[in-house]
Amino acid sequence: MDQPHLTRLIKLMLLLVGNRLTTSALAKKLDCSVRTVQRSIETLKMAGIVVEYYQKGVPYLSTNKGPIKQISDLVHFSVEEAYILNKAIDSIDANNKLKTNLKEKLYNIYHHYPWMADLVVKPELGNNVEKITQAIQNEKCVEFLRYRSSNSNQVSNRKVEPYEFTTNFEQVWCYEHDSNTCKLFNISRIGQVKVTNEPWLYKEKHQHRIIDIFRNSETQYQGNVELELNVRAYNLLVEEYPLSENYLEQTSDNTWRLSAPVCNYEGPARFVLGLSDNILILGDQHFIHFVEEKIFSLQNSLRHNLSL
Repeated sequence: MDQPHLTRLIKLMLLLVGNRLTTSALAKKLDCSVRTVQRSIETLKMAGIVVEYYQKGVPYLSTNKGPIKQISDLVHFSVEEAYILNKAIDSIDANNKLKTNLKEKLYNIYHHYPWMADLVVKPELGNNVEKITQAIQNEKCVEFLRYRSSNSNQVSNRKVEPYEFTTNFEQVWCYEHDSNTCKLFNISRIGQVKVTNEPWLYKEKHQHRIIDIFRNSETQYQGNVELELNVRAYNLLVEEYPLSENYLEQTSDNTWRLSAPVCNYEGPARFVLGLSDNILILGDQHFIHFVEEKIFSLQNSLRHNLSL
């Protein structure tokens, strides 16, 4: 989508909030044809944004239901996306007023709902996500009806205190009453969400997760990974894991050093083993031992397969 079309689409979204104008009047404001407005509305619908009509020819975006009150609340970014977006905004002329406005709006989105997930929710899961969102805001318990658990291989109802989404609203961290533990529940496995009037009882036990540069999540960092990378490894690292750029230091024209805390060693180990000729592992010792165990296990597996 080119810049003029994107700009027009954003302007249309803003105009549609509480709109009472006809498509003809909207077209006049946007300096385009009625057909262009209609095509833009279809684009919004395809993106999962609900466009309703007060009457024939008078479209609007409803922001009265649920916690969403402003257009900005419809847009959520992952930490990586926010980092890239900030870099893009920084590339704008420092004296440009638009730059300041964009920075302020991005900041407000994150600090208004700091616990929310990062990306736009899939439309088919929207109803369950909206109910969980309301429960988190109001600190209420919910029941996940007909939850399909892969661990127990059973379908059952689960009473929980939801408190934090993961990326793309795919999962939600909850405190489960029956097990007295914090668990991760997949949104797609929930049959239905029933919000109760019962307030949270164990808020002090809600464990909030951190996410490392390899997108692993845990309550605390497990260790610190130190690597020396050549040009190829550096390029692939920053392309696949943009947040790693905050932990990289260039040590020569062709080498970089990464020193970053990690939640577990699986993510960095996969990256290192896939680029073993391009990376030198410097630490920590626990990570070195972890990779050695991976290599040893792989060697045994290869020997076994060759002996068959």
